[in-house]
Amino acid sequence: MTDTSRLSFKDMCVRFDVTPRTLRYYEYIELLSPEKEGRARFYGPRELARMTLILRGRRFGFSLEEIRQWLLMYSKQGTRPQYETFLGLADRQLSELERQKADLDATIDDLRALRATTVDDLSKLD
Repeated sequence: MTDTSRLSFKDMCVRFDVTPRTLRYYEYIELLSPEKEGRARFYGPRELARMTLILRGRRFGFSLEEIRQWLLMYSKQGTRPQYETFLGLADRQLSELERQKADLDATIDDLRALRATTVDDLSKLD
C-alpha cells in the first residue's frame, strides 16, 4: 500500500482486530463504504473514524442497526440531531448497564455466601 492515508482490507482487519467476515458484513449492511479498485478495497480516514465509532458502539451494547441509523443521521440531518439521538441511546444503555451491574453484584454476593456456607459445612465434617 503506497498511500498512507488509506488501509487495505487486510490492514483494516489487523488494525481493528476484526475478522474478514466481520468487515465484509459491516460493508454489506452499509456501515462502511470503502473505495474499490478492481477487487481491492481501501479504507480512508472517514471509514477509519466510522469503524472506531462502530466498535465503540458495540462495546457499549448498541445494536448494529442503532449504530447504522445514528451514522446515517449525520449525513441526512446534521450534528445536532445526531448528538441528541446519541444522548437518548446513551441514557437508555447506561440504565441497562447499571441494571446488569446490580444483577452481577447480587450474583457475586450470593456465590460468596454459598461458598462461605460450604466452607463452614466442610469444616463440620472433620
